Amino acid sequence: MSAAGSYDSLNVDFRRAPKQPESPAPDPSDDPSTTVAAAGVDAPEPAGADGVDLSSLSIAGITRRRVGWACAALIAAWIVVIFARQASEGAAAANRADQVAHDNAALAAEVASLEHELQVIERPAYIAQQARGYGLGTDKEIPFTLDPAVPSPGPDAPGSASTRVGADEQRVTPLESWLSLLFGPAD
Repeated sequence: MSAAGSYDSLNVDFRRAPKQPESPAPDPSDDPSTTVAAAGVDAPEPAGADGVDLSSLSIAGITRRRVGWACAALIAAWIVVIFARQASEGAAAANRADQVAHDNAALAAEVASLEHELQVIERPAYIAQQARGYGLGTDKEIPFTLDPAVPSPGPDAPGSASTRVGADEQRVTPLESWLSLLFGPAD
């Protein structure tokens, strides 16, 4: 019989580790920690393979659930802050677009007024009028200026802005005007 045949006859699975034999349960009276705990003194934890699993204990009241809620709250707050910042940037961009549109309308109105002014300036009548201001004109025109020592005309002078030439000194109210129109003059 060969050595390989002897292993087949044993039916042993070498891929699995053999089980450790179970140790009998320790007697509580033999454990010194139970006697010390009964006396009210904390005993040191036993070290080794049978030590206490600390992963199930929470540290300072922090559990996995609380950490999860805290992370979820932080992520939600971060999303809200990002959304608020994007919304404020969008509002600022809309305000800038409105301001640019308003500025463009103002510039278009200014361009239109400048084009109208250019059309007025290019007319020969305007050019001739401005030339007269510099003493240039046709041969038939006599240039003149007023002496600066002459006083200005009074407010009631003919042709002044305060009175019209040929206007009556007596002023008629609008009510009197309507009454005279409806019922005739009051003489």
